[in-house]
Formats: sequence, structure tokens, C-alpha cells
Amino acid sequence: MEDMVNVYFFGKRYSVPADLTIMTAMEYAGYELKRGCGCRHGFCGACATIYRIKGKNELKTGLACQTQVEEGMYVASIPYFPTDKRTYDIEEIRPEQRIMMELYPEIYSCIGCNACTKACTQDLNVMQYIAYAQRGEFEKCAEESFDCIGCGCCSVRCPAGISHPMVGLLARRLTGKYIAPESEHLTNRVEEIHHGEYDQLIEQIMEKPIEEMQELYNNREIEK
Repeated sequence: MEDMVNVYFFGKRYSVPADLTIMTAMEYAGYELKRGCGCRHGFCGACATIYRIKGKNELKTGLACQTQVEEGMYVASIPYFPTDKRTYDIEEIRPEQRIMMELYPEIYSCIGCNACTKACTQDLNVMQYIAYAQRGEFEKCAEESFDCIGCGCCSVRCPAGISHPMVGLLARRLTGKYIAPESEHLTNRVEEIHHGEYDQLIEQIMEKPIEEMQELYNNREIEK
């Protein structure tokens, strides 16, 4: 008999195997997930979850597809959090400090509570990259926020109402457009694709059985 733990989904108690993640535990309990689930590998940010362990006052965050269930876990899913993305044309703005002041003035209301960093499911130093954005240090902000998956857990906890993922996204776009040197090999590859040099290869891959495609993917060369 496998080890079982008691968890609470939507206020109802369920007994589930202890080695499951929150997401697989919900499916084990009979829930059919149509929202709040995506890649299932911790990259898409769709399954942001807030939970508390019975008897403890600390409120924790995590991704349902990556967080293992614990005894007495009370779970609340956040399938979508309404972050505020401002509208801008990347061709018309420039990497100047005033851009952050114009588009995301709320970042200057940050009180330094560090709740965003504590809530981050990727262990990013969120408060630090907001500080970089405040000072107009877009390249540092882009580097610090690079692994953000946009789950929104930081914004859920922020008393200043900052949409941290959107601030980081703007910094990365400005860095890629105006600050980072152009990647010539990428430009050349895009031109080759537009000229149809890979059409035949893509068609060949599309004709392969799924098992062979999976084998090719699992054994692909990964640049380090």
C-alpha cells in the first residue's frame, strides 16, 4: 500500500498518494483540468498555486505541476492573474528611464517588502529587477528577469499593485531591440527560412511517426 496524504482542494479533503504533484493529485481525486494547466514541466506558468500547510501560518506559492503534495496541504489554484500590460510600439520607444516612468509608474511605489521575491516560483530576485527598472538599467533588469515564466504569483502578493512580469518583459524587449548586439547568425537563419531552404526538411519531419519524432527530440543537440 503506497503512502497516502490528506490534501484539500476547494475546501474538500482528499486522500492521495504522497509522491504526486498538486496537479496529478487533483486528477487522481477526479478533477478534469481544463484551465490552469499547460506544459506540465514548469515552463509555461499556467498552473500558479497558493497553498498553506495545516497548522502553519505561512502562505506558500508554487507551480502545481512541480510542487509535491504534503500532509495537510490546503490548495488554491490561480489559473489566471490579471496583470496590467501597457500598450506600446517597440519601434517608437527607446531604452530611456522615462519609459518606465511613463508606462509603469507604480514601480516607484515599491515599499521594498520583498514579498514578490518570496512568492516567485522560479526563485528570482524580483525586487532587485524592479529596482533595476526604476533606475533605467534595462540590461540588468532583463538578465535578472530572464527566467520569468509570467505565472503572476509575485503580482498577487504585491501591495503596490506592480505587474512585475510585464515590467521584466518590457526591459527584455528594449534590451533585445536596442541594447544587445545583433545576432548575425539568427538574422541569416531567418532569411534562410523565409527563402524556403528548410521547407523540405520540415515536411520530412512532419511525415515521421510520433515515436521517431520523440526520439529525435530527446536526442537533439543542445547548445550549452
